[in-house]
Amino acid sequence: MEMDKDYERKCYELAYLIFPDVDETVDDLEIKYPERNELKQGAMVTRIAPSPTGMAHTGTLYQAMVDKKLANQSEGVFYVRIEDTDQKREVEGAVEEIMKGLEYFNLMPEEGVIGKDKEKGYYGPYTQSQRKEIYRVCAKHLVEIGRAYPCFCTPEMLQKTHDAQVANKIVPGYYGVYAKCRNRSIDEAIERVKNGEKFILRFRSNGSHLNKITFMDEARGKIEMAENDEDVVLIKSDGLPTYHFAHVCDDHFMHTTHVIRGEEWLPSVPKHIQLFEAMGFEAPHYVHTPSILIKDGDSKRKLSKRKDKIAAVAYFIKSGYPAEGVNEYLMTILNSDYEMWKSKNKDKTYKDFEFKMNKMSSAGSLLDIPKLNDLCKEEVAKLNSQELLDRVLTWSKEYSKDFYDILNRDLEYSKKVFGIERDNATKIRKDIYKWEDVEETFRYFFDDIYAKELETNRIISTLTEDKATLTPEVMKNVLDKYSKEYNENDTKDEWFARMKEVAQNLGFCVNMKEYKANPENFVGSIADFSSIIRVAVTNKKNTPDIYEIMQLLGRGRTISRMEDTIAKL
Repeated sequence: MEMDKDYERKCYELAYLIFPDVDETVDDLEIKYPERNELKQGAMVTRIAPSPTGMAHTGTLYQAMVDKKLANQSEGVFYVRIEDTDQKREVEGAVEEIMKGLEYFNLMPEEGVIGKDKEKGYYGPYTQSQRKEIYRVCAKHLVEIGRAYPCFCTPEMLQKTHDAQVANKIVPGYYGVYAKCRNRSIDEAIERVKNGEKFILRFRSNGSHLNKITFMDEARGKIEMAENDEDVVLIKSDGLPTYHFAHVCDDHFMHTTHVIRGEEWLPSVPKHIQLFEAMGFEAPHYVHTPSILIKDGDSKRKLSKRKDKIAAVAYFIKSGYPAEGVNEYLMTILNSDYEMWKSKNKDKTYKDFEFKMNKMSSAGSLLDIPKLNDLCKEEVAKLNSQELLDRVLTWSKEYSKDFYDILNRDLEYSKKVFGIERDNATKIRKDIYKWEDVEETFRYFFDDIYAKELETNRIISTLTEDKATLTPEVMKNVLDKYSKEYNENDTKDEWFARMKEVAQNLGFCVNMKEYKANPENFVGSIADFSSIIRVAVTNKKNTPDIYEIMQLLGRGRTISRMEDTIAKL
């Protein structure tokens, strides 16, 4: 509907009063931020736009996986934009934490924010607080065409209206008869701005909640919702935009093709489509991802920043979860056909998989930590000793400095430790799923760690709890006799034959089938005999191959530990 000339003139006057220093136009911005014509047709431009208002959330990784995957497989661009317009809630160091998480999990963008005060790309600034002039140009345009107006309502007035709406069971909001400043004459608005009254800028909606709009969600299909009739805030009292307005301006001038965000933003789509139309911009494609859920007793709930430590990206980094395992797991909960594809393509990774938006769940994605741990074990099992050592050194240098120093003291020895049941093994042991497990798994190889552990925890006595026949006297006898027979030059077959001979002489059964048939005839089995040796040497009941452990420790350390155990018994 065209404005009459007098009203049009007054709209321009009002726009000039509000933005006297804004000389650029929307057309100028279109020239400044041109289409991405260097990209091939069908290439997707995606982004994540986290707010630095707290810890980096696991949901950010989840979103980034989708964004980066779609951009990369279409030969497009994935970028990061920081939405810091809520500056009262901004947390120091949050941007660095966000970028650290993206870097750790190999999800760094091709464009945008790449660090604190660091950006790359031609469509910046990529931090919203630095894009204030762009929002002012666009807001001035909306005032000029009669689609935005100053609102002089105080917070107290707005709260009073909200409370009355709730009390009368009316949908709360600034719309219709409740939009008091919308219905003021433009002459009054001009006069009040001239008088220096404080105001915020609102959008003038032409919608009705009685009408329906239909839009296509690339993950959920066609969706019908009520048209927006609310006059949302565009520019706050601090001069910065709301999320709604910034989204429209930023995603248009950065030429985002697909806005991928959490399902909590679905109700805002009618507002955003209306704003795009008012600005004369083409709306991007929308993809609303399901929420991350966790089990809470017999029910499921959304992952919570307040309740769940796994809601923080930092938890996975500090624990030392391998990036590959986490990424593989995220893909299993993002695309329903990923696991079937993976079972047929075991040597490939999620990067080789074609991600399909319509294969995303709409019912929520359950974060299954045991399953995540199992996938991480599979990824760690693929590493050779040098790769594992390098990864653990990188992690421990920041998160376990004492262990880093111990590993670094003799790198060749540390590599041999990690090589047990790994390098050239026919069956690789899978007991590590995060780097902080490594010290606990291999601590007995390092005398200083092992000695400290023994001061407070010697588990040799627990063998008696497992089997009453394994008395301290029996264990002392086993260690005494075996330590005299142990020969570090034995091959593995010779070593085991010697062990069976000693065991048999001490009343242990070396044939497990025979032992299971008549356990009362023996002190214990060959497995029990081995356990006594294992626990005496490592202070652990479960370890990799004890023959390889003793070989690496050497005769002196092996015998010394047996003798020390005898003394303690």
